[in-house]
This record gives sequence, C-alpha cells and structure tokens, in this order.
Amino acid sequence: MQTYYYLVASHDFLHEQEVNEVFAERIRNYQEQGKEIDFWPIDRPAFLDAPELASVKAKIPQPATGVVSTNKQFITWLKLRLEFVATGEFQAPSATIPDPIGVLTTV
Repeated sequence: MQTYYYLVASHDFLHEQEVNEVFAERIRNYQEQGKEIDFWPIDRPAFLDAPELASVKAKIPQPATGVVSTNKQFITWLKLRLEFVATGEFQAPSATIPDPIGVLTTV
C-alpha cells in the first residue's frame, strides 16, 4: 500500500484561487530538476466516498476538487497558500479506496 496525501476544497473555490498557475509552475520546476510528477489534481475525488473520509466530505461543499500527492511536503506547501481547504492522508489501494493513480485525471 502507498500513502497518499490530499488537499480538497469546493470546486468553485479552487478554481477561483487560480491553482492551475501553481501547478504549471510546479510542473516546470519538476521538469527542470528532472523529477517525476508526484501530484495529481482531480475533480470529484472518489476517495472522499470511502467511509473513513465521510467526515471530510461532509465539511467540503460539493462538488469537490482536490489534489493527491505522494509528497506530504507539497500538500503542506499548497495548504499554506490556500484557505478553506481540508488536508489529510489515506492508504491505497485498500478495501474502501482503490489505487487513486489509475483513476486520477492527471495534469
């Protein structure tokens, strides 16, 4: 199993925050350093349907948008730049959460 870190917020909120510019800059930085992309923005994250994340889903206006990463520091960095978001982590694949990399909408 892999640990994934996430940041979620309402779809409208994240799109108002111009997060795409942050992602574009981060991708450029990764490419310059020869690093593999370790974050994936997603609309309507399916992992929020897992019973163990029901309380998080209840706090986020729907539809939700999120970012999943294997890099905890990236999610922390992103959270510091945004307001009104929820963050956390989960293990996948599991009985309630499939492998998110195979089902994500990638950058």
